[in-house]
Amino acid sequence: MSDEFKRYIPQDILALYEVHNFRHAAEVLATGCAAELDEIFDALRNFKLSTADILKPGGNESDIPKRISALLRPKGWYETRIRGDLVITSEVHLDGVGTDGRSQERKIKTETLTRENFLDGHKVDYVKNAVAFDLEWNSKDQTFDRDLYAFRAFSECGLISAAILLTRSAELNKVFDSLGVKTKYGASTTWMGKLLYRLNAGRHGGCPVLVFGITPRLITDWKSDE
Repeated sequence: MSDEFKRYIPQDILALYEVHNFRHAAEVLATGCAAELDEIFDALRNFKLSTADILKPGGNESDIPKRISALLRPKGWYETRIRGDLVITSEVHLDGVGTDGRSQERKIKTETLTRENFLDGHKVDYVKNAVAFDLEWNSKDQTFDRDLYAFRAFSECGLISAAILLTRSAELNKVFDSLGVKTKYGASTTWMGKLLYRLNAGRHGGCPVLVFGITPRLITDWKSDE
């Protein structure tokens, strides 16, 4: 994967986060949704955590997601859910034959089939204008499938231009090990290792996705080896 996209990401953000770019998300966001992207950058700059946050019980309902909400909700990033029916219209062409044996003018019969709840409540935690954002700190890793499918649905419906996902970098594993909480943040929870192969497999469809990984450099009371 080319690092050319990094010219769209501020250097201070690159210094704090692990960053991955899929389907030119950084380029799409920087050129078409610059104001929203800047708000995300501001939130990422102001987001910090401590070892106490890591040690505190609780998964995605811990203080960490609440901290993200405190940074984004006041700026108009709201939970958004879509529901919709699929209406299929088909035209049946009928050739009639008159009493004289000659073909009559072709008639068209229209039939409609409705598949209710074709889009059944796909939800994204933070949406503003044409940008979707979500955080996965410590949920079951299958949550990524839900997120990527929601991003894909929003994109295919023309509701967003790109999506952004924030999760744990693999670099945090050494912190968890040192603090004795490696079991709590296990391999089957939401972290970068469980996300990237899903993105490489294209589970987000055609939706551009920009990914940020939380690193030890964001922990205020942790002395990084770097």
